[in-house]
Amino acid sequence: MKLAIDLHIHSGLSPCADISMTPNNIVNMARLKGLDVIAITDHNSTKNLRTTWEIARKTDIIFVPGVELTTKEEVHVVCLFDSLEKAEYFQQVLDKNIVNIKNRVDVFGHQHIYNINDEIVDEYELMLMNATELSLENAIMQVKELNGVLIPAHIDRNSFSILSNLGFISPELEISTVEISNNCNYDELEKKHPYLNKYRKIVNSDAHVLGDILERTSFIEVEKKNAKSVLKKFKKGMSCI
Repeated sequence: MKLAIDLHIHSGLSPCADISMTPNNIVNMARLKGLDVIAITDHNSTKNLRTTWEIARKTDIIFVPGVELTTKEEVHVVCLFDSLEKAEYFQQVLDKNIVNIKNRVDVFGHQHIYNINDEIVDEYELMLMNATELSLENAIMQVKELNGVLIPAHIDRNSFSILSNLGFISPELEISTVEISNNCNYDELEKKHPYLNKYRKIVNSDAHVLGDILERTSFIEVEKKNAKSVLKKFKKGMSCI
């Protein structure tokens, strides 16, 4: 079956996200835009996943638990898991590797944790925008151990991408899928990096405001309508563009 996806969306836990990015607002906007599958991928934290999962499971939206990890090399990668429990276990890895610097709300913004009524119940104190102590290679290993998928984020951008920060994707890294921005000229990017033709590509929004969540523009074909089938596609499926 063909599913419309957006697997890179930030909630208000990410300090750079708009105040409107609450769990209910995100799920409802995804439904309005006709999406079948979404993932919440906040910076270096999974603390809003359970609430969003509770909301999404009462709808026809498939919710994929995730996180946007900033590696030690300052590379952004989207980590996706096939269950909430595995994503929450990965939080333990994040806790061990987060840099112990408190967030400055006046500079970077709030880091809100919500309940199912979109009420703010807590605020994450440590700065989530920083790079963690987790290297890219180690991150791939940790995610793989949880049967998850690690996807280099927005590889076409000039900052915080694997191409901008490392210059290339090492063939030794166990990566099969890369993410590109919605407005990426992929033909031009592939001319600069011809080896990219061996990777599967996924288009996500990296939405920090509700209006940026994708319409029905990025699709995948899956065997079953669940998170495990979605992840399986990125391990062995075809391109999503």
